[in-house]
Amino acid sequence: MEKSPIIAANNNFDSQTSKENGKRTGSYAATNIILNHEFSDGLNSWHPNCCDAFVVPASSEYHKGLTTEEGCCYAVVTNRKECWQGLEQDITSGVSAGSTYTVSACVGASGTFQGSAEVIATLKLVYQNSETSYLFIAKKSASKECWEILEGSFSLSTMPDQVIFYLEGPPSGADLLIKSVMITCPSSTACDRSGTSSVSTDDDNIIVNPQFDDGINSWSGRGCKVASHDSMADGKITPMSGKYFASATERTQTWNGIQQDITGRVKRKLAYEVTAVARIYGNNVTSADLRGTLYVKAADNRERYIGIASVQATDKDWVKLQGKFLINDSPSQVVVFLEGPPPGTDILLNNLVIKHASKAPPSSPPVIEDAAFGVNIITNTSLNDGTNGWFPLGNCTMSVQTGSPHIMPPMARDSLGAHEPLSGRYILVTKRTQNWMGPAQMITDKVKLYLTYQVSAWVKIGQASGPQSVNVALGVDSQWVNGGQIEISDDRWHEIGGSFRIEKQAAKVMVYIQGPAAGVDLMVAGLQIFPVDRRARFRHLKRQTAKIRKRDVMLKFSGSDSGSLHGTFIRVRQLQNSFPFGSAISRTNMDNEDFNAFFVKNFNWAVFGNELKWYWTEAQQGNFNYKDADELLDFCTKNNIQVRGHCIFWEVVGTVQAWVQSLNKNDLMTAVQNRLTGLLKRYKGKFEHYDVNNEMMHGSFYQDRLGKEIRVNMFKTAHQLDLSPILFVNDYHVEDGSDTRSSPEKYIEHILDLQEHGAPVGGIGIQGHIDTPVGPIVCSALDKLGILGLPIWFTEVDVSSDNEYVRADDLEVMLREAYAHPSVEGIMLWGFWELFMSRPNAHLVNAEGDLNEAGKRYLSLKHEWLSHSHGHIDEQGQFSFSGFHGSYEVEVITVSKKITKKFVVDKGDGALVISIDL
Repeated sequence: MEKSPIIAANNNFDSQTSKENGKRTGSYAATNIILNHEFSDGLNSWHPNCCDAFVVPASSEYHKGLTTEEGCCYAVVTNRKECWQGLEQDITSGVSAGSTYTVSACVGASGTFQGSAEVIATLKLVYQNSETSYLFIAKKSASKECWEILEGSFSLSTMPDQVIFYLEGPPSGADLLIKSVMITCPSSTACDRSGTSSVSTDDDNIIVNPQFDDGINSWSGRGCKVASHDSMADGKITPMSGKYFASATERTQTWNGIQQDITGRVKRKLAYEVTAVARIYGNNVTSADLRGTLYVKAADNRERYIGIASVQATDKDWVKLQGKFLINDSPSQVVVFLEGPPPGTDILLNNLVIKHASKAPPSSPPVIEDAAFGVNIITNTSLNDGTNGWFPLGNCTMSVQTGSPHIMPPMARDSLGAHEPLSGRYILVTKRTQNWMGPAQMITDKVKLYLTYQVSAWVKIGQASGPQSVNVALGVDSQWVNGGQIEISDDRWHEIGGSFRIEKQAAKVMVYIQGPAAGVDLMVAGLQIFPVDRRARFRHLKRQTAKIRKRDVMLKFSGSDSGSLHGTFIRVRQLQNSFPFGSAISRTNMDNEDFNAFFVKNFNWAVFGNELKWYWTEAQQGNFNYKDADELLDFCTKNNIQVRGHCIFWEVVGTVQAWVQSLNKNDLMTAVQNRLTGLLKRYKGKFEHYDVNNEMMHGSFYQDRLGKEIRVNMFKTAHQLDLSPILFVNDYHVEDGSDTRSSPEKYIEHILDLQEHGAPVGGIGIQGHIDTPVGPIVCSALDKLGILGLPIWFTEVDVSSDNEYVRADDLEVMLREAYAHPSVEGIMLWGFWELFMSRPNAHLVNAEGDLNEAGKRYLSLKHEWLSHSHGHIDEQGQFSFSGFHGSYEVEVITVSKKITKKFVVDKGDGALVISIDL
């Protein structure tokens, strides 16, 4: 019988790391290759196949007919609609062809069946470009009264790309019970997939000859020559540690370097940390970017390069390069190498260590005493005491004048709460000979770590020859921090707003206002810097959310028994919120079934990180690669995931492939037309949205080469080729007050200009790559853009902090602000899995599948935005509740039966009346 495709739902992403997680990295002699084999770590490493599962803790009397030893727990596989549904685990990295494995499982059954139920052990074998096959191992009759031991063995003549072990068999409706599973191999050498009999541990370095004690054995040159040395340059260069180092010489390309093939020594879905000690030498280059890179060749010969880490190397000292990587599939070849410096420059390597990454200790929530939310930390804001507390930064002149606004800037009003009117006095700064000169104040002792501070002020400039930038900046020791930025082109007062947070203790923190060109006078009034009370803001947003994302619902029951329904108990449960919550995914993610499970369970929209971009689909002219996008689209279609198309073009010159940049005007116009035709016709009707020309506020490659009208023509042509998708503009820093190029006002002008020239712009994309988000600032941008009446989507949200709790708070700000705003119609995260995101410390799930605090916060909000209700049918045969938009299930429970019906709550102004015929 053909079995359902396995897209397993991992129900235990928030469990602790498996205590047996390292077992697959070593010898498998008499070692159980099943992880978490007795379910002591919940369902970690196990996945229910199209059903549900949970673990019954030790000493529970959940199934009274079955006794367990003290301290034992077991898994219950339930809600099984088919006999083949059960519990599975991927064992690919633990098995090898030609070896014999023995299987022993302690199993039972429970539920509505007579006599005994058969439990079957099965292997699912997945081969590239061929049909999936199933291998029967053994079966055992299990009863409700006692545990049974299922035993069998298997051997594989060839090694599939994926091997999944699972238990199945009892009839539909019956629960499958599993107490333990053992799969062992009697021969240590036969079962070691690396082909050696050595035992490795998590601490073992998988690099052979890492310090060149055996010359350059196991090392080679990638397009260059390699040699080992005990010293160079007349003894001026010696190893930092050990006796030897290696050199990569005669390099003619930046990608030339020293390499080692590590095929068979890296295991899929394990995170590895890489540490190299290296430097450069020769060619009169004193400093260069040095990169660690992984070359991976898949079983289907598809090739990819994974950047591990980079460091600025010098010719003076050894430097340490550190990074992490993870491989999702079982590749046919993996090579690690160093690259990067200019041709002719030697790369010197002292040692290289690659080992299974240790788990980072979980963050602790920051302890902040006396936060004083809403209290301004700036001294003498009102200037009642002249310029006391202030000083001029640089050789400029400060004075106090009158005539500035008396009202607080709008973005600060809600955050500050009760406050006094402003004094109307302002600081006038004249004789500015540099753009960084302006009023300053030291705030070192007033800033508390991990608090998010909002910045607000009125600013104005004197006579200038053109638009001028004004910036509230912070000097944090030697680092510049942006506290807000605005562009001014008139003589009016303007609101400036922004935010910042300091997460490491600083010796000196100074705030100063800067920006206009030398000679331009600067005026500043009512500068406020204060910590924001996010919890108070969240309470407001919850009320706002209920108004726009929920609807009153009345269920009216009818049927043959409707007259006797008064007082009948009913339960209403929301199955799914219809609001789009999506994420970026990539083709390589699809090889990790844990990633797939989390994504399918917790998101209903997708966007491809790179696979649809022009530089990916046509890296070389005329050589097309749509295979990755096709496979991602097929995955999303099978799992009812809607997809955004990102992106048709990208205006930033650095993202445009070299062959496109080399074209003359006529050939470029032809290439643009071919790109539109090829992409839009191939995927006609497949994508719900398209980002037509990404980041037009920050780049102008096509406009500079082809004229301003090309942007409008891109929209027009895309619409002509495919009428169905909504066509979006998409840009960053729109929502945070930190970038004068993409302020909400400029974004509005940009959109209106496109529309006035005939571009069918149908949606506004705000990327959402944000630091220290502040609700009122984000909301202000949304309010301004909402005037256009177009749907707004957050298209690429990510937040970054070393501390998971701070990251979780930042993410909650963005999700709540978006979900509570009536103009926002969707939220896309720019990834969620560690090592597969563009920003560090932005992930929700760690590399090996552990949910961190930010991930828990995301799931908590998703749960909060589901409605559940219960009660009794009234005498009119009705039941009323208020619920979020989405799909629902209602259970009507009478003395003799339980009736289940499904319904949908869609958007609407008035109460929704739903008739349910029983």
